[in-house]
Amino acid sequence: MMLLTRTGYDWILPGVCGLGLHFRLDGFRLIYAGIAVFMWVISGIFSREYMAHYQKRGRYYRFFWATFAATAGVFLSADLYTTFIFFEIMSFTSYVWVAFDEKRESLKAAETYLAVAVIGGLVMLMGLFLLYDQFGTLEMDALGPMAGDVLSRGAQAQRARLYAAGGLLLFGFGAKAGCFPLHIWLPKAHPAAPAPASALLSGILTKAGVFGIIFVSCILFTGDRTWGLLIAGLGFATMFIGALLALFSTNLKRTLACSSVSQIGFILTGISMAVLLPQTGEHNSLAVRGAFLHMLSHSLIKLVLFLCAGVVYMNLHELEFNEIRGFGRKKPALLFCFLMGALGIGGVPFWNGYISKTLIHEGIVEYIAAIGGSFLWRCGEWLFLLSGGMTVAYMLKLFVLLFIDRHPARQPEFDSMSASYMRPATRFVLILAALPLPILGMLPHQAMDRLAALGSGFFGLKEYGRAVSYLSFENLKGGFISISIGLLLYFGIVRVFMTKQEETGTSYVNLWPSWLDLEQLLYRPVLEIAFPAIFGAVSGVLDKYIVSVSVTIFLSVSSVACRAMDHLADGVIVLARRTTHSQLPEPDTHREGNWLARFFGSLADGTVFLWDKLTGRMELYGKRRSAVSRLSNKEIRIKYIGSLVEESFSFGLMLFCIGLCATLGYLLWVLLA
Repeated sequence: MMLLTRTGYDWILPGVCGLGLHFRLDGFRLIYAGIAVFMWVISGIFSREYMAHYQKRGRYYRFFWATFAATAGVFLSADLYTTFIFFEIMSFTSYVWVAFDEKRESLKAAETYLAVAVIGGLVMLMGLFLLYDQFGTLEMDALGPMAGDVLSRGAQAQRARLYAAGGLLLFGFGAKAGCFPLHIWLPKAHPAAPAPASALLSGILTKAGVFGIIFVSCILFTGDRTWGLLIAGLGFATMFIGALLALFSTNLKRTLACSSVSQIGFILTGISMAVLLPQTGEHNSLAVRGAFLHMLSHSLIKLVLFLCAGVVYMNLHELEFNEIRGFGRKKPALLFCFLMGALGIGGVPFWNGYISKTLIHEGIVEYIAAIGGSFLWRCGEWLFLLSGGMTVAYMLKLFVLLFIDRHPARQPEFDSMSASYMRPATRFVLILAALPLPILGMLPHQAMDRLAALGSGFFGLKEYGRAVSYLSFENLKGGFISISIGLLLYFGIVRVFMTKQEETGTSYVNLWPSWLDLEQLLYRPVLEIAFPAIFGAVSGVLDKYIVSVSVTIFLSVSSVACRAMDHLADGVIVLARRTTHSQLPEPDTHREGNWLARFFGSLADGTVFLWDKLTGRMELYGKRRSAVSRLSNKEIRIKYIGSLVEESFSFGLMLFCIGLCATLGYLLWVLLA
C-alpha cells in the first residue's frame, strides 16, 4: 500500500511481523538512499578485482547485497519497529564480512562485533518495549509530540520512564554508530573485513546508528538540556579518544577505523548543539546542517580512503606501516584519490569536510554565546579544534608513509607496479568516488547548502536559517587553527617520538600500551569473570537458603494436602457405600426363579426321567439335582452381577460429577477474582 503524505511518500506493509512495516521517502531518506546506492555500486565494482583471488566470493556477494537491502530498510523506515527489524538483519548479514576469511584474528574480531551488535539490539528492544508501553505507538511522527508533552507537562515518573527508554535506545544505536565507550568493535572489525566491506561498515553502517541517535535526540528529546549535555559529553569523548587511537596506530585500516570513531564524535557534537540551542527560529540551524553534512561527508570520504587501503592490501597483503611504506610512490591515481580523502577529512578549506566542521564549530560558538560564556564550554571548543588538529596529524602521517617514505628493501618492487597495481575499471571507480569531495567543498552554497536544506527536516528543523560565509576570516581562522595544531603534532610528536631513524630509513614505532584495550581490560573480565561469579554466588545463596527451603515447605504442604484429599475421597466412598450405593446382599441361591426357568427345568427333568426309565437306571434319577434349581440359581446370579455393574457405573459417574463441579467452581472463582 502506498500513501502520499505531507512529509513524503509512505509505503505500508500491514501484518508483517505483527505490527507491519512502514517506510517513507522524504528529503533525508532520499539522500541517504542515494548515498547507499552510490557506495554499494562503487564498492561492488571495486570488489570484482579485490575479491578475485578469494574462493568463497559467492558467499561474500550474497551477504554484500543482503546488507544493502537491510541498510536501505533502516534509512527508509518510518517507525522504530521497522528500524529495529532491519537494524538487526543488517547486523547479522554484515557479521559475515568481518568473519569472511575465517582466520583466527578475523573470527575473534567477528565475535566482538557480534557481541556488541546482539547486546545493543537486545537493549534497544527493551527501550522499544518501554516506549510502546508508554505511548502505544512506535510511529516516528506520533512519538515526537507525545514525548514533548511528557517532557514539558508530564509527571516525574513519566519523564523518568521516557529517559529510561531513551537511554536504552541510545545504547543500542550508539553501539552500531561506534560511540564511546561502545566503539571497541570498529578498530578490530575494519582491519579484518575485506576493504570494500570496511568502506561500507565505516561509511554507512555506522550512520544507521547515527540515524537512530538523531531521531531520539532531535525528535524525542528536542530542546531537553539534560539530554543535550549527555550527547555533548559522549560526542567530545568519542571525538578525542578516536583521534588519539588513530594517532598512535601503526596499521593502515586500524587508523582509518579509529578515525571513523573520531568523526562519529564530531557528528554527535553537532547533534548535541542542535538539541541544546533554542528550537525557535533559526538558532539551531547551523548545528543541524553541520551534523547532517558531516554525516554525508564522512560517508563519501571513508569510501575513498578504505578503497585506497584496499588497493594497498590487494597488492601487498600487508597493512602494517613498516611493510607498506613507500608503496604509493609513482602512482598518481592512488595519490590523487588518497589526497582528496585526506584533505576532506582534515577539514582543509575547499574540501567538503571543511564545510561541515565549520558549521559544527559555529554551532558550538553560538551555544557559548547563548549561555553567556563558560570556561567549560570554551575548553570544549578547544577540544574540538584539538581533535581536528589530531585528524590532520594522523592523515599527514598516512600520506607521508605511503607517498614520501621509501621502503628499505622493496621500493624498486613497489615502483615497478606503477602500471599494474589496479585494473582500469578499479581506477575509474576510485577516481569517480574521489571527485565529489573537492566539488562539494568548492561549491558549498550550490551543493552542500542545498543538500542540507533537503535533509535537515528529519532533525525537526523548522527554519533553515541564514547562509554562512564559509571563507570569512572567522571561519577560516578555526580551520587554520586545527591545521596548525595538526602540523605541530606531526612534526613535534609523530616524527620525534613515533618514528625511529635507522640506516635503512624511517620506521614506525607502536607506543600504545598493549594492555590499554577497553575490551580486554574491562568488558571481557566483566562479562566472562565478574558476572558469572556474582550471579553464580547469588544463585547459590538463593538455591541454598530460599529455593531449597521453599521446595521443602512446598513438598510438606503438598504432602499434607495430598493426604487430606486422599482421606476426603475415602470418606466420600464410605459415605456413598452406606447411603446411596450400599452393597447389595448376596442372593439366596436356593430360591426358585421365574416361570421360564421352571418350564425349561421341568422339561429337562422329564427328559432325564424318561431316559433313565428306558435305560434301566432309575436308581440314579433320585440322586441327580433338579435342573429347575440349577437354572434358577444361574438366573439369580446373572441378575446380581448386572446390579453390581450398574451400581459401579453409577458410583463412577457420581465421582466425575463431583470433580467437574469442583473444577468449574475453581475456574469461576479465578475469573471473578
